[in-house]
Amino acid sequence: MSREREGPSDPDQLEGALHPREQLAFFGHREGEGAFIEGLRNARLHHAWLIGGPQGIGKSTLAYRVARTLLDPRRSNDPGLSSLSMAPDAAVARQVAAMSHPNLSVLRRTPATDKKASSSTIPVEAVRKALAMFGSTSADGGYRVCIVDSAEDLTISSANALLKVIEEPPPRSVFLIVSHAPQRVLPTISSRCRRLQLRPLEDTDIRSIIGTLGSPWTEAPEHVVEQALRHGEGSARRTLELLDADKVTFIEQITRLLDGLPKPDAKQIYALAEALAKRDADDSYELTLETVQSWVSKRLNEQAGLGSSRLAPLVEVCEKIGRSAREIDVFNLDRRPFILAMFDDLADAVRRAA
Repeated sequence: MSREREGPSDPDQLEGALHPREQLAFFGHREGEGAFIEGLRNARLHHAWLIGGPQGIGKSTLAYRVARTLLDPRRSNDPGLSSLSMAPDAAVARQVAAMSHPNLSVLRRTPATDKKASSSTIPVEAVRKALAMFGSTSADGGYRVCIVDSAEDLTISSANALLKVIEEPPPRSVFLIVSHAPQRVLPTISSRCRRLQLRPLEDTDIRSIIGTLGSPWTEAPEHVVEQALRHGEGSARRTLELLDADKVTFIEQITRLLDGLPKPDAKQIYALAEALAKRDADDSYELTLETVQSWVSKRLNEQAGLGSSRLAPLVEVCEKIGRSAREIDVFNLDRRPFILAMFDDLADAVRRAA
């Protein structure tokens, strides 16, 4: 479900929705916002932050919200600062939305053009070019801000280039590093950051987000919204993507197959593998992988009391699925053997963890 917008979308931007740099409405994460407010009020703001949490919960939205305040000298130096809110017609808000503020640098994958697809990583050349801003003094004497969205897109070379600046930060420089898996961030970077782990959003917050988006999301039937919230796991993005009855039905079909393990329904799994091997099945294939990862995570949480040795098979198969899926994408391999092997491996892991 989406609505049309003019112009190319950024990589990973939800079609039809505002980009986080344009989004001024903010829901949840009051503790996260409070950490930045406290640092500014006490003039003890750490120079590098690792903002972690599941995808689609508002990490980037918070990063841009912080950046707007830092880039406004009057507000960033206000000892009585109580909120990071900013009027949409404020000069800084307009500059950040347009990516035209001279003291803001954003490291991200390159958006697609008519002639070229979006990049899959943040190359080292882009990092060096963006970080050149820190070699000069801020025009207004205020903060200079770098947003990394996200750390998972950095190559080893680009991460090391970023590290060099974080190790010896120029005065009044702040790095806001967004990460969907902060435990995988280069240790030399994470050790120099203050870690801020954001939690999944409450249903009430996600409903409020839906309410700000207008048609067609606000027109979704209540039972579809409830189903999307149940499977969205506190992610606004995932919930919005699931405001589609067919997608929810598909997720429930996959979940039933997983719940039947370690006794797989071979006929259903073979049919699924055939369906996902088709050229027009990319969305269903991605949704299947997301559902499997979510199912494994939920099972690990529910059975945490069994101990790490009992749960190790599930962790190992989850990692194997991730590696195999990347190989499928890189080498454009047949998905059928992968899907069949995935359910076999999951069945074996469930059996061993029982």
